[in-house]
Amino acid sequence: MRTKSRNQNIINIITMGCSKNLYDSEVLMGQLKANDKNVVHEKEGNIVVVNTCGFINNAKEESINTILEQIHKKEAGVIDQLFVTGCLSERYKTDLELEMPQVDAYFGTTDLPHLLQALGADYKHELLGERHTTTPKNYAYFKVSEGCDRPCSFCAIPLMRGKHRSTPIEELVKRAEKLAQNGVKELLLIAQDLTYYGLDIYRKRRLADLLKAIVKVEGIEWIRLHYAFPTGFPMDVIKIMKKESKICNYLDIPLQHISDPILKSMRRGTTQKKTTDLINNIREILPEIAIRTTLIVGYPGETDDDFEILKQWVKAMKFERLGCFTYSHEENTNAYKLDDNVSQQIKQERANEIMKIQSKISWEQNQKKIGKSLLCVIDRKKGDYYIGRTEIDSPDVDNEVLIDAKKYYLKLGDFADVEIKDATDFDLYGIPTKNNPLGD
Repeated sequence: MRTKSRNQNIINIITMGCSKNLYDSEVLMGQLKANDKNVVHEKEGNIVVVNTCGFINNAKEESINTILEQIHKKEAGVIDQLFVTGCLSERYKTDLELEMPQVDAYFGTTDLPHLLQALGADYKHELLGERHTTTPKNYAYFKVSEGCDRPCSFCAIPLMRGKHRSTPIEELVKRAEKLAQNGVKELLLIAQDLTYYGLDIYRKRRLADLLKAIVKVEGIEWIRLHYAFPTGFPMDVIKIMKKESKICNYLDIPLQHISDPILKSMRRGTTQKKTTDLINNIREILPEIAIRTTLIVGYPGETDDDFEILKQWVKAMKFERLGCFTYSHEENTNAYKLDDNVSQQIKQERANEIMKIQSKISWEQNQKKIGKSLLCVIDRKKGDYYIGRTEIDSPDVDNEVLIDAKKYYLKLGDFADVEIKDATDFDLYGIPTKNNPLGD
């Protein structure tokens, strides 16, 4: 059937899942643009590439529904070609080819050159990680490694992303310099396991050395750390954070659980005491730090006592930022051998309970910010408000600072001091002050 689309030879990249997937989509777009291809991100085009997520059930379902939606468009003649890439395609390629043969071709997480070839483009090695960023101009995700060597029982990431592979410091510095030249002021360091960085190529953990190198890049004002593994955490990183003002007092360290039997079954390589001591030590060295963590509830065998231990621990630790997921029973993981014996209803009830506790903690912490002036970066404008973030807030997952755009003018991408006038559980409301030390 002849396509109904007027967007001839426009390649539309649709991204599912996490920031690491978004980074991959941006690399793909950079390669396509270097081949003089007309490429857009989640807009309209007659050629579609769906970059899928295969991490947990909800993400897999969302990816499959997106593919089906694009298949319907192809059958209706709205698009001409449909390609699927990413984690879901890496993990279930054979099944997907059988169940959804309408897709022109499926590609895995390491098939970028072949995907480009299917799109009529050549893989350009000289790009050195350059990409077309889709985030607001002031920040960019910055992947420092790929894959993971951890044995966590619940996680399918190694099945889809392979073993840990660090990118050399020298190359990452060049990438950071290029981003800074393009106006990026904030780097959000991401990896499957950030604190493992360097072990594969340097035979020792070198995240601190990487940070020392990146802070020297002119134009970069904030550096933010995501996805640090607690076991074997390199404390020299915290000392560098304390010393270097460019490194945000922010650490994303997914802890998953705290009950010793669950941690052992999860194969996390730690205990409640070791984890608690680690967090306390970090806070002792850097009292200003904001710690974000994520938890999993409903893991096989999680008893009422296990959950009560987790609840009381969350109340006691008072994390500045926290997210909670329900356990997803994933094929070919070590935990898949266990009986998934916590009902979905109980899983959701437990997740809701954790988030209710965190909501109260966040509300109490936010009330203390009222009357204070906080340095914020202005990411975007939405409706009648400018949306900003403080040093202890990462995009999309943390608190936001809202400023009335009808009363005040702010330049997107700039830093501004904002006096907080009101606060809810997860939002702050403020007005800009005259002092703007990092703005133009």
